[in-house]
Amino acid sequence: MTIVSFLLQRRRLLVLGAATLALHYATIDWIGGRLSSESSRPSPQPPALMSAQLRLTLPKRVESAPEPEVAPLPKKPAPARPRPMRREAPATAPVTTPVSPGPETAASDASTAMAAVVALAGEDINVGQTGTPAPAVAKAEGVVQLPAELTQNLRRYKVDLPPSASFEMTVARVDADGAKWSGAATMAWHTDGGSYRASVEAGVSLLVTRLNLLVLRSEGVIDDYGIAPVTATEKRARRAETATHFNRDAGTISFSASERSYPLLVGAQDKATVPFQLAGIGRGDVNQFGGDIDIQVGEEKEATIFRFQLVGEEELETKMGKLTTWHLTRPPKPGSYSSQLDIWLAPGMNWYPVQIRNTEKSGALTTQTVSNITMSQPGK
Repeated sequence: MTIVSFLLQRRRLLVLGAATLALHYATIDWIGGRLSSESSRPSPQPPALMSAQLRLTLPKRVESAPEPEVAPLPKKPAPARPRPMRREAPATAPVTTPVSPGPETAASDASTAMAAVVALAGEDINVGQTGTPAPAVAKAEGVVQLPAELTQNLRRYKVDLPPSASFEMTVARVDADGAKWSGAATMAWHTDGGSYRASVEAGVSLLVTRLNLLVLRSEGVIDDYGIAPVTATEKRARRAETATHFNRDAGTISFSASERSYPLLVGAQDKATVPFQLAGIGRGDVNQFGGDIDIQVGEEKEATIFRFQLVGEEELETKMGKLTTWHLTRPPKPGSYSSQLDIWLAPGMNWYPVQIRNTEKSGALTTQTVSNITMSQPGK
């Protein structure tokens, strides 16, 4: 083989290799364009929340003021029943010659007759200077004035509430005797910036059906202190629904299941809104968790102070993968509540509550853990 033929053969190989390489590049570019066009199509499903493992420096622990105590308001005294005037038998008047009454006598007789009619009706009246004086009219009640110790110990929090979202959660319960139950729960949070709606529905699976054990619903407004409930309802299995009313004009919390009422403190919540108020506190300023978080919570028959403490950062295993969370706990409080409430917030996911656990005095444990979070469009 001559040198010329060898060079020609090598040239053909180089040209063939270059053509093959160009064809491969063209094919890859075409496939990439098709994949890009497919991925840019809008999805009919609502946007799901992407998980980000955000790690923040835990705030330095600071001492908190003594936990305030909120006592029920005194019951309103029953209105005093008016005491009827005693009716005495009229004395027998001597027979005398009729005399035309003068003006003063006629006025006196008219007053006496009016008093007699009122007395027969069971009412008192002040007629001139005679009879029983009328009872004093009670002054109209104003807004309840909070005790000085409450207003002095109240801590105001900076709150930035999370965007609207719906949550799917698994429910695992272990009774005090070791019996285990499983179920599902849904939790919803919606706000347009001026008002809100929140709900929780939790149940257990029984063969081919599902039994709702608890349904919480709350509606209200958003104010300078965060969530401001107006009405909250609670329905438990085999029990009638109860309502809690946050009477902001009167400054009281009242209940459909009790005659008691409590003073309404700033930042007061109900059981459905507590996790989202805590999320708003974390979004507002993480350093606020350096001290105890005191929140008044109205629930069914009473309104007490829940004191939450930061336990620390923890990783949770969920159906959404591993989530970095901040664990808050409300220990039992003798004389108020005997259960422990734990809430895990995810800083990398808008501080949403991703796990809630209730530990009863008997040892029974109920845990709700997030399995999916779907963010809602603003205003929807």
